[in-house]
Amino acid sequence: MGNVHKTYRKRARRLYRILIVISVLVLITAIAAFYLYGDGNASKGNPEYSDPTDAREVGQLEKSIDSVSGFIKAPGLRETIINCTPCHSAQLVTQNRMTKEGWLSTIRWMQKTQNLWDLGENEPIILEYLAANYAPVEKGRRENLEVEEWYVLEE
Repeated sequence: MGNVHKTYRKRARRLYRILIVISVLVLITAIAAFYLYGDGNASKGNPEYSDPTDAREVGQLEKSIDSVSGFIKAPGLRETIINCTPCHSAQLVTQNRMTKEGWLSTIRWMQKTQNLWDLGENEPIILEYLAANYAPVEKGRRENLEVEEWYVLEE
């Protein structure tokens, strides 16, 4: 009986040590993820998520697309990524065009029915970003097709 008990205790200690190591690794990973993607100051070092408002002159910025999210690079990009993409893809946002009031109505609907959290001080930043970059566009009639080569359909 003594040997069985000793063997059991050794295995229990080994399992305990393994669980401690795994817990520490998970904790380190969570801290690193928060540091890289959740904290505003940490993300400033990441060029993919740099906030365009950090540029010396915002007027120098051209509208380009963020290679990671697909959003237009503009002030408010970081807040929009952090608050919108945990629940749905950026494509769901970029395919829509709304006024500021329309975006606010959509946010309120998501808060009421989809458990979206209170955006707090980020809400006006996100609304400005969406209204400026994903506002309705009046195009009128579609553009003419440019056909390189015409061919005749045979009956």
